[in-house]
Amino acid sequence: MKRENKREQESYRLLSRKSGQEEMVGFGLILILVAIIFIVFIASYIRKSSDVNDEDYEANSFVQAILQYTTPCEEENLNNLSLQKVIFKCQKKEVCYYRHMDSCKVLNDTIKGAARESWNIGTKNPNKGYSLIINVSESEQLLNITEGVVTNNYRTGLQDFGDPHGDYIIILMDVYT
Repeated sequence: MKRENKREQESYRLLSRKSGQEEMVGFGLILILVAIIFIVFIASYIRKSSDVNDEDYEANSFVQAILQYTTPCEEENLNNLSLQKVIFKCQKKEVCYYRHMDSCKVLNDTIKGAARESWNIGTKNPNKGYSLIINVSESEQLLNITEGVVTNNYRTGLQDFGDPHGDYIIILMDVYT
């Protein structure tokens, strides 16, 4: 009987050791499962926050500033026109008065120059590229300039305005990061 009793005690110890190991393995699996769920939630949160493409104060400020920029295009009284006025001249296919320059060429060259000077783009820079679009009404695109790399993450600047003649202009600038 002592032998049977001793065997029972040994088997009981082995069983209790195995059940303890099973509990530890189960606890470890639960921890791994919770960690995976936590990582999935964090990854989805990060993806959502990086996909949000809100209006950006820098892009908006750039659009506001270039509209006030003085161009080489002149009126009859030899006053230089702002870029905003050159946009309307280009829309109407008018030339600049004094030097008979093409207003659309002045518009294109001025915006390209200002954008290159303002936005330092490149693979090693935070800004990878930019796109600037000027629409006259919903159907007519007056200008579309894209430089650098277009990515899924971008900041947006938007300006819309009209003139007394009823023309409506929308300027959209995306800066890709």
